[in-house]
Amino acid sequence: MNILKVLSTGPHNVNELSEKLGLPFSTTAVNVKKLQDMNLITTELIPGRGTQKINTKNFDRIIIDLFPEDQIEEGNMITFDMPIGEYIDCQAEPSCGIVGMDDYIGMQDDPRSFYETGRKHAQLLYFRVGHVEYRYPNRLPYGAKATELEFSAEICSEAPYHKLDWPSDITLWINDIEIGTWTSPGDFGGERGFNTPKWWGLHFTQYGLLKNWKISKDGSFLDGVKISDVTVNELNLDEKPFISLRLGVKKDAVNVGGLNLFGKEFGNYRQGIIMNLRYVD
Repeated sequence: MNILKVLSTGPHNVNELSEKLGLPFSTTAVNVKKLQDMNLITTELIPGRGTQKINTKNFDRIIIDLFPEDQIEEGNMITFDMPIGEYIDCQAEPSCGIVGMDDYIGMQDDPRSFYETGRKHAQLLYFRVGHVEYRYPNRLPYGAKATELEFSAEICSEAPYHKLDWPSDITLWINDIEIGTWTSPGDFGGERGFNTPKWWGLHFTQYGLLKNWKISKDGSFLDGVKISDVTVNELNLDEKPFISLRLGVKKDAVNVGGLNLFGKEFGNYRQGIIMNLRYVD
């Protein structure tokens, strides 16, 4: 892990890694070889003072699913990464806004901005109360049985500027069925998100938390913790030409603290809202 952290700052040879980590050359070389064998880093021969081997990392982020193998059903999987600006319905109350790569889309704190045609280029959207709804193409083959539906998104609360202690109850619905509510602890800023563009001020929201919802035959789970008894069979995925996902903050929630939703070019995770649909024929 320490080798990968060093390589995140730029390419290094084994000597440089050994010096920075305070490890013997032989120990460093062994660990570099293990990382290379697992395709986590790449080693190239670079001409210089003689020829030297330079190591570079292959990935910015690695996510490990810690479910035991006997809990993962074999079968097929359909994956779709939905851009956050491709919502089909929305309701937004100030503070609210929609942001592209280079500027705001429309006006700040004006709900009408959420209907601008440029919204498809959104990389960040936020509101204090309301929702956004997406419809994914339903590519479940005819006659197949869905075994698990999974969504992941980077989200957090919405406070004026940012505030680490700002709880918000954020609810997820699928096909108009309420799956469960997560209380976001705060609105994160003050330190630039990995992907957040430089023009976006540090005093504004910078990044969120990557949340993972999974609906299976055993119920609905958030980051591996069961949040409701809604099962994948109750979603009736074979009855509609689309799969609907809605994220929002209710007016009567205990913590009405808003929602920030991040796209690929904002925050810490280079993704929109990813859907994984597993099924068996």
